[in-house]
Formats: sequence, C-alpha cells, structure tokens
Amino acid sequence: MVVRVAQRILSLVSPANQMRVVVAGDSPEIISACLAHGIEAVLTRTDHPSGSDRLAEACNILQLNDDEIVVNVQGDEPLIEPTLVHAVANLLVQNPQVPMSTAAHPIKEWAEFANPNVVKVVLDAQSCALYFSRAPIPHLRDPVGAHQLPCPAPLRHIGIYGYRVGFLRQFPKLTQAPLEIIEALEQLRAMWHGYRIAVFVTAHAPGPGVDTPEDLERVRQLYTA
Repeated sequence: MVVRVAQRILSLVSPANQMRVVVAGDSPEIISACLAHGIEAVLTRTDHPSGSDRLAEACNILQLNDDEIVVNVQGDEPLIEPTLVHAVANLLVQNPQVPMSTAAHPIKEWAEFANPNVVKVVLDAQSCALYFSRAPIPHLRDPVGAHQLPCPAPLRHIGIYGYRVGFLRQFPKLTQAPLEIIEALEQLRAMWHGYRIAVFVTAHAPGPGVDTPEDLERVRQLYTA
C-alpha cells in the first residue's frame, strides 16, 4: 500500500517543479519494497510517537534546509488526490506566518460524520483549524430531525500535511499534548503549543483511506477493477 501511495504522488514530479518523493519507513521490509519499485526511501527509528516525529528524522537524514517545505502523505491513503500535494504546499507559500497545513472536504453523509475513524475539523475565519476530533463536530444543538447534518457542512480531515522543515525540527521537542493522546491525533500537539494549521478545503472527497480490513479490501477491489 505504501508503494501505491508513493507511485500516485510520483505522477506529479517533473523537471519544472523539482519535487522529490521519499518514503520514510520504520522497517527494512518497507524500505526494500520501495527500492524494488524504484522509489527513494529512508529507514527511520521505530519509536516515533507520530508520523510528524518520523518525518522530522527523515528531514535530518536528507539534510533539508529549514526554509524548505515538505508534504507528508500518509501511507494509508492509496487513493489520495495528487493535486492536493500542491494545494497544501501552496498554503504555506501564501501564508508565511503559518508553519503547518493540511486539507479537508465537506461531509455529506451522517454515517461518515458519526464514524470515529473519520477525523473532523472546524475552522476559523482565516481557514485555520480551531480543533480536530474523532467526535462529530460541530454539534448541532437543535436538529430538526434525526441524523441532521450541521449547515454549512462539517469537514472531514484528509490525511495530508505540509510543514516548514524548521518547524518539523522543533516538533519532536514539543511535549505531547493531553488532547493528542486522548484523540490519537498528532496535529493537536502543534495546536496545543500555539501553532496554527492552515486548511485547504476541496469540494471533492479523495478516494477512501484504509483504516480497517474492510477498507483495505474495498481499495484492493478498486485497483483490480
């Protein structure tokens, strides 16, 4: 699945944009699988508490400069829309005061809104995140009927992050936030320490991520169809 994700993002690479796609993995098996498919990969430690911590180590291994921008596409998103990489990176170019960015899309189904495997996000007036949660947020206090969604539509967080390398180098030094531990959402650490996260809202939902064995089987069927 990690190879599929990397191959999807590699479709964006061209001499004009000077993009570089690298997989950061914590096991020799992942690295070997990537190298066998011609994908650059680096082996990181196994004790990182989050993907952001792992990415920080990868930036050091690759000797990236503090002012460079990296985009972390999670390995459980084999159907991620590649153009989101550019959109998330551009948010940091357009907002130099923000160290981190991500993406979201409107939720249209109650089952998705109620699913704890679907992370929700609420935004401020500048389209920066106020909070991320596995709970259905925002909560509609006075629904007209059962399973009524809030209006405007709630937003599902998409598992893609942009960072300034300098911020990433500071991230592992930040104390884990209580909310991060409770929700199992690493981005809450940055917010708990006062860092803002810009959010790109796309109208279209990406392909399904893989959170359960059933998700994996559905994605396999899409690849074999």
